[in-house]
Amino acid sequence: MTRLATGDTAPDFTLPTADGSTVSLATLRESAEQGVVVYFYPAAMTPGCTKEACDFRDSLEALQGAGYAVVGISPDEPARLAAFAERDGLTFPLASDPDHEVLEAYGAWGEKKNYGRTYVGVIRSTVVVGTDGTVELAQYNVKATGHVARLRTKLGIDAA
Repeated sequence: MTRLATGDTAPDFTLPTADGSTVSLATLRESAEQGVVVYFYPAAMTPGCTKEACDFRDSLEALQGAGYAVVGISPDEPARLAAFAERDGLTFPLASDPDHEVLEAYGAWGEKKNYGRTYVGVIRSTVVVGTDGTVELAQYNVKATGHVARLRTKLGIDAA
């Protein structure tokens, strides 16, 4: 499985979203002063993914204030993403990638081990893409709890 690294060109994407529209990396890059935080999560409305999404929601003002746009991507269908956004007050785009094309292009789809069993699925990951389209930061196998706080520190939004 190929994973992205700092300096790589981030694959562009256009995906359907929870609100019935589409979101593209190119459009997000144009609207952001510093870059785009693209985070990949396994499934809407599960405990870990809810924790992570709510952490992004609660940090959205600080991230946007520092010049970053945020988008969450999962294999969930748009209707499930809409229910997730509604239930938890998520105000950033949630994009649907049911065919795993973007997940695979970003190295966020692959073999995982959980409770002794091996399977293929979403690898919880975050990639920060600069306004020029290059990867500024790529983190794989992140933990849902505390990840956003660590990301904020890494981006210089919070003091270490």
